Amino acid sequence: MGIKGSSRSKVVSSTSSSASSSSSSSSSSISSKSTTTTKTALEELASMTTLSIDSGDIDTVAYYAAIMSGNLITDATTNPLFVSQAACNGNVRYEAMVADAVEYAKKHATTATTTENNDNDGGRIPTETTLNIAMDKLAVNLGCELSKLVPGRVSTEVDIRLSYDTRRSVERALSIVRMYDECGIPSSRILIKLAGTWEGIRAAYILETRHGIQCNITLVFSILQAVAAGQAGVYLISPFPGRILDWHRKNNANSGGDDDDDESSYYTPETDPGVLAVREMYAYYQIHGYNTICMPASWRPSRGPNIANSDVDEILALAGVDEMTIPPSLLESLCALDGGVVIRKCFEASTNDDSYKCDDNILTEEQYKLEWMNEKCGQDKLKEGIDAFTIETEKLRKILIDKF
Repeated sequence: MGIKGSSRSKVVSSTSSSASSSSSSSSSSISSKSTTTTKTALEELASMTTLSIDSGDIDTVAYYAAIMSGNLITDATTNPLFVSQAACNGNVRYEAMVADAVEYAKKHATTATTTENNDNDGGRIPTETTLNIAMDKLAVNLGCELSKLVPGRVSTEVDIRLSYDTRRSVERALSIVRMYDECGIPSSRILIKLAGTWEGIRAAYILETRHGIQCNITLVFSILQAVAAGQAGVYLISPFPGRILDWHRKNNANSGGDDDDDESSYYTPETDPGVLAVREMYAYYQIHGYNTICMPASWRPSRGPNIANSDVDEILALAGVDEMTIPPSLLESLCALDGGVVIRKCFEASTNDDSYKCDDNILTEEQYKLEWMNEKCGQDKLKEGIDAFTIETEKLRKILIDKF
């Protein structure tokens, strides 16, 4: 495919800057900073990168949406973890969402709503069809509430257990879109989130080209996944620089593994493997004219957790990328820093620069899977991510069975 030799270094500036104010975790610092004339790091970052909040907690999203004037946070996202947390939250508002999802599933299931289980008590449980409808409806209910709080898009994930099933992923995605439509939320306000498998990317291609439904390919850990998504015309990808860094810390023969106390296993932000991977993905889209948005998520301290302000190392090193999704704790860290620490790192690449030239051969499934065999980081972290979200999905399934 010829992508391995593509240049990363010229896409970004090597200039760095130190923070001019100390980090703070107090939410009160956000309000006080927002009233000053000096821009915070968050405000400066928002001027060059679209920001999404990485939380499914309604109160949290509402709080940040309210105190951050000027639509600093425009988008939101959900995932199986957020949905399962909502299901067992205990809050009256979340309980109402769950109850609504259960009743909706009972009404809309196309097969019998219950089937005999194998428990000794002879009880009855919902069919998988009914449970799947309930899970999707709960995700939509949560997404609808989030859409009231942010002006942009809300990402909603297709059942992670279907990550290797293109046809069923498309079917579930269309069902989710219909549920949103029933709630008065147009497809232009949502992104269908699919795992970065070949099958997930093909499902996104079908949804984008045949149904006009825009998608978010998540769990992206390699340039190969990014290339396949770009060639498929996917609207957005979510690479995870922090998890890429985790893998390299653990597998770097020159380091002591992923022990947090081992300073030799850390990097500078400019040499962070996760940062470099995202820069390469961003550059690839720039070079070849793809409109796919690069939205990194999942962050780690490049320099290690015991250094001041290192929690936002990767974020600052990717300033200027299309979009980012950031958890509340790191939004607070950015609010506590002066805007002077934010220097654009990702620029539009010049397609006339020979150092950027690389092949853009259209990938076939056979070629993709052959090259995937060499993507050890991608293999390990993709499996790990799917497995972790599957556990959350199974937790949600059990919660809903009890609710029925």
